[in-house]
Amino acid sequence: MAKIDLIDNSWVDLVFEGKNHEYGAYQLRKNTGVRNAKALLVMFAIGLAIAIIVAVKGVVENAMKSSVAMETDVELSKLAEKKEAKAERKDEPKNEKIEVERVKSSIKFTAPVIKKDSEVKPEEELKSQDELNKDKTAIGAFDVKGNDEAGGTVLKAVEEIAQPEPKHEEENKVFDVVEQMPSYPGGMGALMSWLSQNIKYPTVAAENGISGRVIVQFVVERDGSITDVRVARGVDPYLDKEATRVVKMMPNWIPGKQNGSPVRVKYTVPVVFKLQ
Repeated sequence: MAKIDLIDNSWVDLVFEGKNHEYGAYQLRKNTGVRNAKALLVMFAIGLAIAIIVAVKGVVENAMKSSVAMETDVELSKLAEKKEAKAERKDEPKNEKIEVERVKSSIKFTAPVIKKDSEVKPEEELKSQDELNKDKTAIGAFDVKGNDEAGGTVLKAVEEIAQPEPKHEEENKVFDVVEQMPSYPGGMGALMSWLSQNIKYPTVAAENGISGRVIVQFVVERDGSITDVRVARGVDPYLDKEATRVVKMMPNWIPGKQNGSPVRVKYTVPVVFKLQ
């Protein structure tokens, strides 16, 4: 059997031998190769165009990213420089100089002190009222040789007010253990007695036969007051609530001390509920 080349359109003549070649099917089959070639060329052109577009897009995006990154770096560097400049300006002390064109002469005011005549210097002698009226020199905090006696300005000494020292962080720190732990006035026996006298057994818990020990944690402040009361280990919501209430009512404690100074200390107390 002879091999038939399907790419070659000669097979169409073989199939349509002795038939009407004017028939549409013959013309359609005859031009199949040309159409396939055109289709392949069109698909190749489209694929090439897509590849070119993708490549150009990638190059443009990379260029834009690099430019944006460079602009961002520049902006960040400018911001950093501005912040450093502001910080330097804040750190620099302000030295404001007040220039006075006309300064009036003045002599230092000397407070009267009882001394022996031999110990008193001539410039320290108190002037009489007549001498002060005749003299145009003003009286100030220090001696000044001015350049204008009539309309000059009397220089004044500037007093620097010392700023209070910032509070130490230890003032707000809550210690777990200190050199001298806080204590209830009268000791633990007095504390347990006070708790037993002030606890009101919740009715619901008593009817249900609920009892136990509620561990309450709180902070003894520097003045001995009680703050930040919470239940560290509870038994029943009613018992926990009553234990918290009674602990908040406690009188001031003797505060704990660290390095000789009162500090805030965390403390834990058991509140016992026992049915009789």
